[in-house]
Amino acid sequence: MRWGTYFAVTAAVVIVGLALGVTLPLVSLRLESWGYGPFAIGVMAAMPAVGVLLGARLTGRLAGALGTPRTLRLCLLASAFSVGLLALLPYYPLWLLLRLLIGISLTVVFVLGESWINQLVEERLRGRLVALYGTGFALSQLAGPLALTVIGSASDLGFWLSVALLVGGSAVLLGHSGAPQVDAHSASGRGLGLFCRRLPAIAWAVVLFAAFESMVLTLLPVYLLREGFAQETALLMASVVVVGDALLQLPIGLLADRVSRATLFRVCGVLLLLSSLAIPALLHTPLIWPLLVVFGAAAGGLYTLSLILVGQFYRDDALVRANAHIALLWGAGCLLGPLSTGAASQWLSGHALPLLMAAGAALFVWLAWRRGAFQAPAAD
Repeated sequence: MRWGTYFAVTAAVVIVGLALGVTLPLVSLRLESWGYGPFAIGVMAAMPAVGVLLGARLTGRLAGALGTPRTLRLCLLASAFSVGLLALLPYYPLWLLLRLLIGISLTVVFVLGESWINQLVEERLRGRLVALYGTGFALSQLAGPLALTVIGSASDLGFWLSVALLVGGSAVLLGHSGAPQVDAHSASGRGLGLFCRRLPAIAWAVVLFAAFESMVLTLLPVYLLREGFAQETALLMASVVVVGDALLQLPIGLLADRVSRATLFRVCGVLLLLSSLAIPALLHTPLIWPLLVVFGAAAGGLYTLSLILVGQFYRDDALVRANAHIALLWGAGCLLGPLSTGAASQWLSGHALPLLMAAGAALFVWLAWRRGAFQAPAAD
């Protein structure tokens, strides 16, 4: 196994998480200060999701033409350029376009980066090494909001910090090889419906976690502000959710190499359902802090176990194709989560965010307990 390449690719994707952890809440807080409502902020938060839907279909062509390492580096640089323009051109309509471009380029990074990692790791170490990647990514997103509490949201320093990080992530990948060989049509996104029919619980887990993550970094701080918390406390509470995501991913990965992965999957779904339902009742009590940890850990476990199982079931071109499907499902979750939560928060209930997460978790629990939910799919 190429340990140097594993850590280099993991580091590059983790750097992306740190950049996103700074820019996503910064954009939402900036729009809030400009007087935009939850729906307008939700539309902005959903734009990268549209980019995900486009980027997943471009990944195969780009990697087939340029090679996986070069494609990753170029997309990181394109993301850095787009984030820089957010600071230079602060106009809502233009920001929508820039967030779309960021979504396209970073989707390519995630599809190829996660495929590269899953291709490298040995089966006996798959759970813990995929979870180690997930832990690093979650910690990087935790560091983003914490950094924002230090540098503040009034200036553009957060945008420029993200630019520097993305450029650095591109440099980390120089000189590494061993990526999956990608045919120009392997990651085109074809066959998504078949993937969802074969692995419906995994497909919905990806959608649900994508909605969770996009809302935690964009709408959760706004939700907490509207519930009476100070900005610093709201950002800290969002960070605590990411702490929960980060803290338990490695233990989950270790368990996934020793016990039934299906059982772990179901336990995470039940915990997400229960914690989501409890948030409105416990929001203004001391119990909210450990509850937020459980909320983040359960949601993060869904995605970590999805990646572990996909890596177990698929290899080479099929693995890249499966990760392209995951990216499309991720885009759907990022699109539906902020839009539905923003609209419901403005026109139905102030507690729409945790209640919609509870509904999504309930659907996952139902799918996960169906017969054959986690059997290896037949070959394409």
